[in-house]
Amino acid sequence: MVRISMALLALAAGCNPQPDDPVSGRALYDGYCVKCHGERGLGDGPMAAELPIAVADLSMLRESNGGVFPYEAVMTQIYGYPGRYHQGLMPEFGPVLEGQQIDWVSPSGQVVSTPRALVELVDYLEHLQQ
Repeated sequence: MVRISMALLALAAGCNPQPDDPVSGRALYDGYCVKCHGERGLGDGPMAAELPIAVADLSMLRESNGGVFPYEAVMTQIYGYPGRYHQGLMPEFGPVLEGQQIDWVSPSGQVVSTPRALVELVDYLEHLQQ
């Protein structure tokens, strides 16, 4: 298991947007995701070739989920499980995305208090779908 610190990721990304600032999902994506996932989410970012495993193609999430964008699964993957790193290289972004909370309604109808920055980022990822 490889761990990437959030400081290293922010340094590699070249910017560090603050989730409490009024920032769009695109700004968060550009700040934290582009270096690995690429401009269009294809997994072809400038750091992708340097990583020991293939970077996920984020543009096909809806297609690979029967035509439905998997909001909850994507939020879980990005947010991570506090205190535990993912099995792969992607770090957990929960601590970075903490800030203002909003009510997000899950597909099952449950209202969940969720970081606004996480919702905005996942909304942007839905926009990247082919």
